[in-house]
Amino acid sequence: MEVMTSSKSAPAILGRLGARGAVLLVLLLAAVAAAVVVPLSAMSTEVALELIGVPDPGVLTTAGLPAIRAIGELLASVAVGTALFAAFFTPPQKDKTLDVDGYRMQHISSWANIAWAVAAALLIPLTLSDVSGRTFVQSLPPDQWLVAINQIDVASSWRWAAVIAVVAAIGQRLTLSWRWSTIWLAVTVLSLLPVAATGHASGSTAHDIATNSLIIHLFSAAFYVGGLVAVIIHTMRGGTRVALALRRYSVVATVAIAALAFTGVINAMVRLHPADLFSSTYGLLVVAKALLLCLLALFGLAIRRRIIAKIESTNANAPVDRGTLLRIVLVESAVMAGTIGLSVSLGRTPPPAPLYVPTRQEALLGFELPGPFSFETVFGLWRFDLVLGLVSVVLLGLYLWGVIHLRRRGDSWPAGRTFFWVAGCVTLFITTSSGLGMFMMADFASHMVGHMLISMLVPVLLALGGPLTLALRALPAAGRGNPPGPREWIVEFINNPLSRFLTHPIVASIQFVAGFYLIYFGGFYETLASEHLGHMFMNVHFLISGYLFYWVIIGVDAAPRQFTSMYMMMVLLSSLPFHAFFGILLMNYPTVLAEGWYSGIGLPWIPDLLQSQRVGGGVAWAMGEIPLFIVMIALAWQWYQSDMREARRSERQAERDDDAELKAYNEMLAQMAKADRRH
Repeated sequence: MEVMTSSKSAPAILGRLGARGAVLLVLLLAAVAAAVVVPLSAMSTEVALELIGVPDPGVLTTAGLPAIRAIGELLASVAVGTALFAAFFTPPQKDKTLDVDGYRMQHISSWANIAWAVAAALLIPLTLSDVSGRTFVQSLPPDQWLVAINQIDVASSWRWAAVIAVVAAIGQRLTLSWRWSTIWLAVTVLSLLPVAATGHASGSTAHDIATNSLIIHLFSAAFYVGGLVAVIIHTMRGGTRVALALRRYSVVATVAIAALAFTGVINAMVRLHPADLFSSTYGLLVVAKALLLCLLALFGLAIRRRIIAKIESTNANAPVDRGTLLRIVLVESAVMAGTIGLSVSLGRTPPPAPLYVPTRQEALLGFELPGPFSFETVFGLWRFDLVLGLVSVVLLGLYLWGVIHLRRRGDSWPAGRTFFWVAGCVTLFITTSSGLGMFMMADFASHMVGHMLISMLVPVLLALGGPLTLALRALPAAGRGNPPGPREWIVEFINNPLSRFLTHPIVASIQFVAGFYLIYFGGFYETLASEHLGHMFMNVHFLISGYLFYWVIIGVDAAPRQFTSMYMMMVLLSSLPFHAFFGILLMNYPTVLAEGWYSGIGLPWIPDLLQSQRVGGGVAWAMGEIPLFIVMIALAWQWYQSDMREARRSERQAERDDDAELKAYNEMLAQMAKADRRH
């Protein structure tokens, strides 16, 4: 292990403390976040209490709620960052279990998840106290927790964040496999999703854009802050492959800081008028946060680039100057913790009053629809979907990069596959970011048009593009003895046991078809349709379940299980009646689904909600067959190509052995004929 440059320096002290150093680091950053958020929140406490019309609940709530929230978000970031480190910043062992460094990080992530769950649980009574004006002590009894969860949406969100964090913590303690570490990373990230429903974004006009941008903002901040904390902990504990971890973290940090800047601008544009930027407390906090993010971007990325270049320019086996590295990243992480505190104080500070009173549609949807569903309103309105719209743009860019990379290398790639992928990305973008994406939230018939496109047509086009095959050909192999990289991760994704189970044609068919019936007839649709996060969940579910089904059925990309085209055709044909019956059932369903939601919106050009639902059922029945027909053509073509390849193989074999197989067959027939003549 390297000798620290100064035995009296903070990095040296932390390094000697070992495991306790990690706890000390997190406590130090939590203290920084709390020290920033408490005074900044206090600046607007009196105004906020007057706006909501409740008495002062006491200092334990007014100071404790923002402090606990800032500490909780920091702990969630640490849980995400250390889980990310265990999964991707250090290579697993040959038997696919975590190595020592990965196990340590997953263990720390488990403890951070537990602490994050405790903080989220404490925020339930604190939220009740804040909303009701009671003291924190009066809000502590268990029966008051139930009141908060059942009656206050924000408290319910904290409940779900705590539950998800506990699930991740338990899972991390019970597994050592690298495969499971990636799953627990995803669960840990998911624990941040309810936080998006606890800020100004969920209640503002344009709340669809604000909520989506907040989700991306929270995720990016967690990867940025938590990833750096994980690198610090790994370095001061004397971990191996520091340069590898720093390189991979630098890639994550670059993407994260760009996403933070982009979503920060979006959030500011949604909530602020330019005139309020320097004339309101909220605007000044936004400016301060922007300056801190710029400082982090310039300082953090530039310094890490210099450190990585210095490491790579020396002998790979030479010791890393851990003392210098720790001093630099500790300063950066402290600024990050302060930025988290500043962000939480923004959530406690009332934004400037809007310039006009929003209509009922704007209050419910986040926007106003100008008129009935038509070609002009669909393609004349554009509202960029920051989740699936952004996904379509990123997927298109990555795919085209892979094609260009192959061609520069001198390899070919079928133009047909590129056409299908581009068509799929463009269709996804139009469906979610044009007027159709807006009408989907307000009208059942329009919703069903979008549903069919996202779940039936887009996945077919994407599956025909063969993205996994392209990635495996374009990405370089890590090489023997080197840590696995993106190409090896894709191979592991294809071949792991969970993928083998989910990609069985029968399992893929069941999850694809059953989702329709469960969402619409299982009592979930009203809740999902009336919430922006629920609407987003449906779109993401339709896209993933559809892609999984068609990935298996079409078979352009390699899958864990291989079946004949005939078998795939039979599975596809067996699913057709369920799709048709779903549409017919909707057309004849006597009850309006999500009637309260659609009645509240009250579109004047849709006086009969049941008729709109019947139209939606007809759309499901008619449009559901078109993609299946395309898939049947693709399967028939694959079947034909398979027969042609087999015929060509037989011809080549016959040329090599002078048609020995045919001669042997004729000889067998001749022998059988002679035997018959004897008898």
